[in-house]
This record gives sequence, C-alpha cells and structure tokens, in this order.
Amino acid sequence: MKMIKLIPILFIGFYLVSSGVTKPKPSETETIDQLIDNWHKAAAEANYTNYFQFMSDNFIYLGTDPTERWNKEEFGAFCKPYFDKGKAWDFRKIERHIEISKDGKFAWFDEKIDTWMKDCRGSGVLIKIGKEWKIAQYNLAVLVENDKIQDFIRLRNELKD
Repeated sequence: MKMIKLIPILFIGFYLVSSGVTKPKPSETETIDQLIDNWHKAAAEANYTNYFQFMSDNFIYLGTDPTERWNKEEFGAFCKPYFDKGKAWDFRKIERHIEISKDGKFAWFDEKIDTWMKDCRGSGVLIKIGKEWKIAQYNLAVLVENDKIQDFIRLRNELKD
C-alpha cells in the first residue's frame, strides 16, 4: 500500500526534474561569467557581430600598447581586418573574479587569461542596460613578474632608442 502512494510522488518528482522546474536560475555572477566567456569565444571564432554585441555603445578598450585607448568604433576598425581573415585572438580564462554593485547596475571583473602573449590580465566594467549586461570597458595587460621588471624596463628603453 505504501508503494502505491509513493508512485505518484515519484512521477511528480520526475516531471519536475525533467521539465526544468527545479533548475535554479543562474546567479548574476554566473550570467556575467558566461557573457565574458562568450565574448572571448566570439573573438576566437572571428565572429565580429557576436563579439561587438556584448559591448555597450560607449565601450572603451585599453590594450597592451601605450597608444591603445579606443572607443567601440575605433576598436571595431582595428579588429575588422583580423575578423575578416577568420583569425582573431583566443583568450582562455585561467581564473576570474566578479563583483556586482549593491544596486545591481554595475559589475567589474578581473581575469587571468592565457593568450598568444602568454599569461595576461584583463579587467573590465559592465553596465546593466534593461535586463542585459554589456561590457563598457576592457583593459588588457601583459603580466611581468616583479623580479623581471628591471629587465623589461631595459628592453623597453632599448626599443625606444
């Protein structure tokens, strides 16, 4: 008799699990983490449209070169030839930290990424527009160990001359 009462409960449980009702909604942090992963993936796949859809209209890119401070339009002009050739860049997350403002309108992150330049650090700011997060700023930096910084400075000085 107990088994007969248990069968409907099992069916209801199975239905809830299979219908997704019990799946938790991703947290804002998880949503942002996935957005950044997808942004990097769009570059790796040289998908220009997808790559730029993740950015706000007033997006700013700060690159590793001292001259690289570009708005979205300037950055797009720089990127276009790479994307058109089907080969952009492939930044792979090693670790990422995300913080969200108390009002839920802004987020910022830093990430250590594996790139063609070896380990780099990216950091950025996101804004929430309606229900959607957009990247407003991204800053890419090459990592140089403290015990190698003097060699790095000498190399930069030699190259400037």
